[in-house]
Amino acid sequence: MGLLECCARCLVGAPFASLVATGLCFFGVALFCGCGHEALTGTEKLIETYFSKNYQDYEYLINVIHAFQYVIYGTASFFFLYGALLLAEGFYTTGAVRQIFGDYKTTICGKGLSATVTGGQKGRGSRGQHQAHSLERVCHCLGKWLGHPDKFVGITYALTVVWLLVFACSAVPVYIYFNTWTTCQSIAFPSKTSASIGSLCADARMYGVLPWNAFPGKVCGSNLLSICKTAEFQMTFHLFIAAFVGAAATLISLLTFMIAATYNFAVLKLMGRGTKF
Repeated sequence: MGLLECCARCLVGAPFASLVATGLCFFGVALFCGCGHEALTGTEKLIETYFSKNYQDYEYLINVIHAFQYVIYGTASFFFLYGALLLAEGFYTTGAVRQIFGDYKTTICGKGLSATVTGGQKGRGSRGQHQAHSLERVCHCLGKWLGHPDKFVGITYALTVVWLLVFACSAVPVYIYFNTWTTCQSIAFPSKTSASIGSLCADARMYGVLPWNAFPGKVCGSNLLSICKTAEFQMTFHLFIAAFVGAAATLISLLTFMIAATYNFAVLKLMGRGTKF
């Protein structure tokens, strides 16, 4: 019963919103970074093969793609660490809030973590409990570091705004590839359009991917249809869609984090238990 009671207390005290948000954040970032990296590589190959024969025309584009890929590496590392911190903060503030309302009893580490917010008691000084009190002091130090949920709320809010821009930007390549795919469908089924097949083109220069003096810069008619049928084009298109979905999942996780952290901070602030605020 002791083990079952301990597990039950852990489950009751777990911040389920933060757990779900953390899993969604890791999944979304992994999907966005992994698929986005490979989609950019595929785009580079498509431009080199079909849209321009002069390296100088797409040299700047390649440099931008490589820069974005390095940014992706940093983004993955940052979100892994920040997601872990937000999860720890979720455990910390949720434990303090539930201690206020008496929803569950904290463990030794829980008391140490909650001491910063709830003003918990000091150690009893019993020599027989020296090891337990040492663990409590370690957790108390961790609690001091995590004892600023207002700062976590502010950072998460700013990060959510930035990621909203990333989410919007991730829709741009999906839009470009979708337009190209739609043009290919019109070429494959000419009865659905009144325009001649030769006038239906995909122009990379129109989207700013290539400079206007790039040659040929566009592909038309049956040549464009053959590009759309290649596995490389199909894979790149679907990878950009997956990256867009990953960005959306990450945005939802950040919003969940922000709502949960704001609620916990507001409760602690209004109850007058926040000695750090």
